[in-house]
Amino acid sequence: MGRRRKRVATGDGVPNPRKEEKTPAPPRKEKKKKTDIGKMFINISIGLCIFSLIWFFYALYMRSSLARRVVTLHPSPRVLDANSSSPDVSPEKYWGTYRPQVYFGMKTRSPRSVVTGLMWMRQFAEMDGNLRHTCEQGDHLLGYGWLMHDGVSFGVQEVHDRDFTLTTEFVKRMGGDHGGDWTWRITAKQHGTAASAPVISLMFYTATDVQGSLQAHVEEKNRLSSVTGTSEELGNFKITFGKPTAGEGASGKYARYNYLQTKSPGLDKLTDIVKNSLNHKFDFSPPKGEKRFYFAVDSYKVTNHQNQQKDPKMESDFVVHQVTVQTPFQIEVLFESGSFRERPNQLVGSVLTDELEKRKVAFDEKFESSFGLQAKGFTSSQIEFAKAALSNMLGGMGYFFGQSVVQSAYNEHPVLYPEGPLLTAVPSRSFFPRGFLWDEGFHQLLISKWDTQLTKEVIAHWLDLINIEGWIPREQILDDEARSKVPSEFIVQHNENANPPTLFLALQELLEQLNAQPELPSSQTMIPFLRRLYPRLQIWFEWFNTTQAGPMANSYRWRGRDKDTNLFLNPKTLTSGLDDYPRASHPSADERHVDLYCWMTLASGIMANVARILGEPHLHILRDIQDPERLWTPYGLRSLSHSDPLYMKRNTEHDAPYWRGPIWININYLAVRALHHYGSIEGPYKKKAATLYQDLRTNLINNVYKQYMETGYIWEQYNDSTGRGQGSHPFTGWSALIVLIMAEEY
Repeated sequence: MGRRRKRVATGDGVPNPRKEEKTPAPPRKEKKKKTDIGKMFINISIGLCIFSLIWFFYALYMRSSLARRVVTLHPSPRVLDANSSSPDVSPEKYWGTYRPQVYFGMKTRSPRSVVTGLMWMRQFAEMDGNLRHTCEQGDHLLGYGWLMHDGVSFGVQEVHDRDFTLTTEFVKRMGGDHGGDWTWRITAKQHGTAASAPVISLMFYTATDVQGSLQAHVEEKNRLSSVTGTSEELGNFKITFGKPTAGEGASGKYARYNYLQTKSPGLDKLTDIVKNSLNHKFDFSPPKGEKRFYFAVDSYKVTNHQNQQKDPKMESDFVVHQVTVQTPFQIEVLFESGSFRERPNQLVGSVLTDELEKRKVAFDEKFESSFGLQAKGFTSSQIEFAKAALSNMLGGMGYFFGQSVVQSAYNEHPVLYPEGPLLTAVPSRSFFPRGFLWDEGFHQLLISKWDTQLTKEVIAHWLDLINIEGWIPREQILDDEARSKVPSEFIVQHNENANPPTLFLALQELLEQLNAQPELPSSQTMIPFLRRLYPRLQIWFEWFNTTQAGPMANSYRWRGRDKDTNLFLNPKTLTSGLDDYPRASHPSADERHVDLYCWMTLASGIMANVARILGEPHLHILRDIQDPERLWTPYGLRSLSHSDPLYMKRNTEHDAPYWRGPIWININYLAVRALHHYGSIEGPYKKKAATLYQDLRTNLINNVYKQYMETGYIWEQYNDSTGRGQGSHPFTGWSALIVLIMAEEY
């Protein structure tokens, strides 16, 4: 036993198995190190993955948050209360001609208004089936527009078709809880040059907008005598269609009647539905006259109209009353509110005539007190022209409700802006029947002289559309009717794009009225209005300063300029409002735009003035103004100097000069206003400025009036060589500022 222990102790003989097991110890330590390093790398990888996922989701969240900003409205209290346009608050302005895109129609200032309107067509002529409804330059009318319109309670319009004239008149009468009653009177007279008395089909219609219902009441087989209806916004109502007569108190006339009652998938489809329902099977057989077949709506043909939407909940009632009669004739249409229970009489016949005459007298008196043109020596014809200019601006105001289509750099695709209303004037009923931000400030310069409260409402509507960034979509295309008139490439509004902040011009006018006549009732409400407006003005002003900043301190640059120097002679800057006015030949971030600098200078002074109320040119320029080789013409100032290398140059083969020479009334108004100012204050250039003011004012008035008398239209722009009107027409947007020039109201 002892030897064995010794051998084991000395290591002789058979190897000890335990000793053999201990020899690989060092390799096990290396393996352990490798295992620890592997675990470390795994842990690091897991950590990196977790961090990457957190960063990824954070980036998604941030992008989503930034993407939502463009459609997030500013959180400050709205300038207008939610019910400001309701019949409870503003009954006298609830109903109105708020559909500027149609020749004649009315609706309420509400989101889903029942709409009414007029279509017509000439029968038995070469142009059979030429339906008139929406204002179209392609209709080639001899002229149309409001002769008188007070913006509230009545209007008189003339539409001169090829061989007859339609006079459309309306009067409203207050009563009840839904804006009261109103009556239309349509008078048709043939032109003296017409070979024979035209036979005309008038189509009076009413349609709901998703909510509400209509019921047709038919007598004498095909004559629609009335329509009764109900809607959430109007309650119960009745529309009665009078029979045609030869005039007030005269006997009835032979007429044929047709009607259509169907469903509409949208207000933008009304024209198409009527066109697709027309049938030539109906006969017109007046006493002692030949039997002829005419076009009329067919009440059985359109029941399952091919354009109807599949979802019946989105369809709307649509009823048409057609009366076919030979000129001359007169027809009245009466709307009666179900809540007007104590009306003294119906607003028809002699009662309507008396009301019309009262409103006309009141309009004339207010016009003279507002503008004083008779006292200034203008002829009666010139004064009628000025009344038409004002009336077309007031009669061209629209009330829109819907959503703009917008996009920011963080939106992969266009998105819908929040729903909202907009009360605004429009530049042209035929070509631009919607709201434009930079046009509206000019519009309100004229309207503020007529109705200060209306201007405040319009400014508030625009500023209530501002988003959390301080951006207002510059072109308001809010519903299907508006979108149907806009090329698809102009529908999406991008939030980096601005428009001149001309609303500051209108605000400046309101502030001057406040300073001049603080005792007026309109001035008393001005301070609360400014308090609600100011936070939105502030964010709008700051948005310009941050998003439209130029390359150097206190410089500015319009975003959104075209970049293709191969396509354009000089790339356009639509966002500036001056479109193709020449700028740097190659757009870059180094540009500095002086016009935007001037707008910001104006805005900053008015902001300072507002802030004070709630708790401020060098005339060597005069030589250039009067130089015929630069700006001066016998018709007004050119938009671009005659000596400029881009004067009247085309941008492309199909892109004619726009702001490169023609005379624009809005810019001339600003020049006349400035000359009037410097010609009225002491200084070295007072006499020179006063002389230029008189000459320029006279030239503008004479030419715009001359063109109106010759063509029947106020035009978008005027040729700087001949003075002839050109562009879209009638253009009773800012071209109607000629009234302020005539009245010397600056």
